[in-house]
Amino acid sequence: MAKALKVDNLSKAYQLGDFGTGTISRDLERYWARLRGKDDPFLKIGETNDRTSKGISDVVWSLKDLNFEIEQGDAVGIIGRNGAGKSTLLKILSRVTSPTTGTIRVKGRIASLLEVGTGFHPELTGRENIFLNGAILGMRKAEIKRKFDEIVDFSGVERYIDTPVKRYSSGMYVRLAFAVAAYLESEILIVDEVLAVGDAEFQKKCLGKMGDVSKSEGRTVLFVSHNMAAVKALCNRGIVMVNGELTYNGKQLEAVSFYQANNNTKSRFEHIGGLDTAPGNEFIRVLKFEIRSLTGESIAISTGLCFEMTFFNQKAGINLDATFELKNSDEIPVFHNGVLISANNDSKTGLYHVKCIIPPYLLNAGNYSFKLIFGENQRYLLFGADDFIGFEVENESKGSNSALAPGVIHPRLDFTVSYEK
Repeated sequence: MAKALKVDNLSKAYQLGDFGTGTISRDLERYWARLRGKDDPFLKIGETNDRTSKGISDVVWSLKDLNFEIEQGDAVGIIGRNGAGKSTLLKILSRVTSPTTGTIRVKGRIASLLEVGTGFHPELTGRENIFLNGAILGMRKAEIKRKFDEIVDFSGVERYIDTPVKRYSSGMYVRLAFAVAAYLESEILIVDEVLAVGDAEFQKKCLGKMGDVSKSEGRTVLFVSHNMAAVKALCNRGIVMVNGELTYNGKQLEAVSFYQANNNTKSRFEHIGGLDTAPGNEFIRVLKFEIRSLTGESIAISTGLCFEMTFFNQKAGINLDATFELKNSDEIPVFHNGVLISANNDSKTGLYHVKCIIPPYLLNAGNYSFKLIFGENQRYLLFGADDFIGFEVENESKGSNSALAPGVIHPRLDFTVSYEK
């Protein structure tokens, strides 16, 4: 099988620290302000001057020594937590940014859909952007015309095709961008998590098209997603990334299992040490989070569970809320529920305790994790943490069938059976 993509010793470093403002006059203005002990005149809102810095920039490696090959016709799921380097890798493969070290060998043309706004000129119409993207891929005008009607029909934006895309909603933008990337005949299709912008029906349509592109047309697909069910259904191979390094490369089911097995967090957290080192920021510090069974030592389908959290609030006089988003091992949200800590702009500085019960016969067996979101007025984010704590609901034997039942929930239902001769 021919190689579609070969990556050797690929690394990407980003420099942290001060950079120029873009013009000499503004750089001089910033320098003069610092000499006089004044604040930076070009400081962004919400930032603060750190005069303890000596001006030495740090280097952060977003990717470190990646080596892998992808065969032509493979559909590869790239898996990892936020900050693992997935999007950086796709940007390098799409030539949006260049690597610090290493080489990439590509056979064929690449069409990529990385984020809303990438690849389209906002002042041009949808029609003009289709032809522009085709030309960038090296396609002749006649080739683009042949695909034009299919692109417009798939995207569903026919009514607005001659309107500048700067007036499109984010959903319309993504629909057209995906259609362009999928239908213009590139050998490699790269898709990031941008599909999350679209509605559920369109996401299903996109996944179906990506499956056709890989299985029927023999084109190569690179797909980044937090939806493990989509990765298992669409891809035949998987790459797992952790902190910029490739930790697993193999079949998609094994890759997903590897990621899930190594992504679980403990079901009990208690901070030891000073308040300023607890997870959080200047507004919220989480000191304790515990998940336990209601009726026994282990959590199972029939036991239900209780979770308790203790946190220190440092922002008084606001409407404070805490939201708990529970996700299963396929990264599918099970629920997204919150509690209003204070409703009359009367939050207090100090410790708060939150307790909640999830009843028996609700969650199916499997691994779960909580995402925490603390907000002000249910609108402004004070602090958020993905996969803060995890737990496992044990499987229970169901007669002769002890295999894990499909589904997100496993309710106990009361059935009535009757017979009539």
